[in-house]
Amino acid sequence: MTKKIAFFDSGIGGLTVLHQALKQFPEEKFLYYADTLHVPYGTKSADEVRGHIFDCVEAIVQEDVQAIVIACNTATSLAVKDLRAKYDIPIIGMEPAVKPAVEMNSDSGKRVLVFATALTLSQTKYNELVSRVDDHHSVDSIALPELVEWCEQLDFDPGKIADYFRFKLADLDLHMYGTVVLGCTHYPYYTSILRTVLPDHIQIIDGSTGTVNHLKQRLGLVAQHGDRTGEQVTFLSSSGRPEEQEKMSSALQYLEMNSK
Repeated sequence: MTKKIAFFDSGIGGLTVLHQALKQFPEEKFLYYADTLHVPYGTKSADEVRGHIFDCVEAIVQEDVQAIVIACNTATSLAVKDLRAKYDIPIIGMEPAVKPAVEMNSDSGKRVLVFATALTLSQTKYNELVSRVDDHHSVDSIALPELVEWCEQLDFDPGKIADYFRFKLADLDLHMYGTVVLGCTHYPYYTSILRTVLPDHIQIIDGSTGTVNHLKQRLGLVAQHGDRTGEQVTFLSSSGRPEEQEKMSSALQYLEMNSK
């Protein structure tokens, strides 16, 4: 039986996770809800963001969904535990892919570099994650708040973004690193540009695959092959403005075109 699965983020970042789900489950129905009234989350206080998250999830629950994916690392770190306590449906969170990154570099001795929002990096949940998996103290982190704002503006200018990455990485010896973790769901929009800046030996990973696999296990979904048919995704936003829905649709199309 077809399920209706919701994905939630502050803006269009979570579409990078939804995109992975669409590739595996072309027959399921999805709802994507963006808190466009309050994006970006990463520069706001934790209490303020937590309140916005609960308001949005309450609105999503009214849409009769079978599960909610919190497709935002910041929102997960701030609220997923309390959301699970309040609602009976499965609520899938996500976290920066630090553990697989550390495992990937265990033999080489290379370091791991995590890109995330300042709010994610400041949370106990993130620091506990690093402490739990980083036995050799090989994980470093950088906040890239501007990327979220540019992404929300659909600004994918290669020259501008590449220069920004070079500026943020200028003080690092990149030969020491083996993996970069994209710890914000907005950041994968810029993977191809980042690839042109990093040395070839550095791998780039994010948490989308692990999150979608978790969703698959929780709901007993079966991966399908084939193209999507019809309107598989419903777009909603906290602002309710039609132009926001058009923007989300355009952003998803951008991801689909750039993944082929």
